[in-house]
Amino acid sequence: MDLQEQFEKYLNLSYRYLTIRNRSEKEIRDYLTKKNAAVEVIEKIIASLREKKFLNDEAFARSWVLNRARLKPKGEAFLKFELRQKGIAQEIIEKVLREVQEEIPDEVEQAKSLIARRMERMKNASRDEIYQKVGSFLARRGYTWSVVKKAIDEALKTS
Repeated sequence: MDLQEQFEKYLNLSYRYLTIRNRSEKEIRDYLTKKNAAVEVIEKIIASLREKKFLNDEAFARSWVLNRARLKPKGEAFLKFELRQKGIAQEIIEKVLREVQEEIPDEVEQAKSLIARRMERMKNASRDEIYQKVGSFLARRGYTWSVVKKAIDEALKTS
């Protein structure tokens, strides 16, 4: 198979992979590597996808953060971790998180909405038990201790 045939084959695979959801450059690169594409073919495909606006790490990071905020809220630390896993550069992560602050609820509000039902179920639990169980639940979702404490304190005041 010559280089042009390989390019077309792997480009079509990339298009199909992109139909599932947006991807970062690293995800496409890893996917094509797993499919045994040659390095020069991968680079040519990445350039082509970038040129056609199918690949843009900044747009990918922005949509990832906004979707996370709507569907599966996570703390900023966890979002940073996920985006680094997907190959997004640190400066892009910081820029996107700064820019979307107005569009997503603050972390304390997100955390409070996540724990509302848990707090109802723990009406008879001691304060320490609430902090331990609810706090570890929020910590696993990437919320910092200060956010966890504020969210639990506010939830305890209202209940």
